Amino acid sequence: MCQLVDHEFDLSAFHARYRNDQNGAPAYDPAVLLKIVLLAYSRGIVSSRRIEAACRENILFMAVSGDSTPDFTTLAAFVSDMGDLTQTLFAQVLTVCDRQGLIARDMFAIDGVKLPSAASKQKSGTRADYAKQLGKMEKTVAAMLAKHRDADQVGDAPDARETRRIERIQTESRKLRDWLAAHPEDRKSSKGKIRLSNRTDNESAKMATSKGVIQGYTGAAVVDEAHQIVVVAQAHGTGSEQELLIPLVEATADLRRADTAITADAGYHSEANLEHLAQHAVDAWLPDNGYRKRDERYADQDHHKQRPDPLYDK
Repeated sequence: MCQLVDHEFDLSAFHARYRNDQNGAPAYDPAVLLKIVLLAYSRGIVSSRRIEAACRENILFMAVSGDSTPDFTTLAAFVSDMGDLTQTLFAQVLTVCDRQGLIARDMFAIDGVKLPSAASKQKSGTRADYAKQLGKMEKTVAAMLAKHRDADQVGDAPDARETRRIERIQTESRKLRDWLAAHPEDRKSSKGKIRLSNRTDNESAKMATSKGVIQGYTGAAVVDEAHQIVVVAQAHGTGSEQELLIPLVEATADLRRADTAITADAGYHSEANLEHLAQHAVDAWLPDNGYRKRDERYADQDHHKQRPDPLYDK
């Protein structure tokens, strides 16, 4: 990893962003921060606080960081500010992997996982939902202000709690009105169906998972079969895997050969996707949702299903 960062990767964009020649203390070398982060990720450590602790306690992290021990806020800011630089770095990693013969191009496998985002499910809705909320807020504020005016006429002191509530609702209604002005149309799916918007992260989506409904993204990856090299990684604000297949396949266009096979599970199967793949002569293997019922090799699949807790209803 250190060899790649020091001698293979072009980090000029990172250095340009973190150069601090004008004033203040010198910034950490982005190469050092990148080594720390990559080492941490390779060991499943994704928390900035845990990475900081590792730089103090783990000899590998001490060696990579030069015993510099950057603060967790520095590490978090570095990761969050990478932005589009991540794509450039990812492309360089793929170039090195390809040069080393690690991308065989015989078969690419596609799969994904649903990930929560830092967005509130309660902030989701359509423009009609938001307009209805705004109308309720405005009616509530109007009624409360009328009550205040009546109290003023008889000389009663205003209720401090009511005053704070009015200010809070007015602030929220102003934010909602500004959001509606900034987003004049509902989000739409690829089929033109209205999709729920979200006021805190409008690119995310509300989606069902095995652990309940989350507000987040579907992280999808295309992996080469030979050495499990991730050749494409994307995040989409939709829970529909069918919508993701074509963008993922198109992203592999420069890597595929004429005989490269694409595989994906039944969640990516649809007639429209099969027609698109056939029209573009892409060799793909996508089972439909009923293949397990037809294949005799899955005759005893119910035997492997997790049994419920016998006390689940007690």
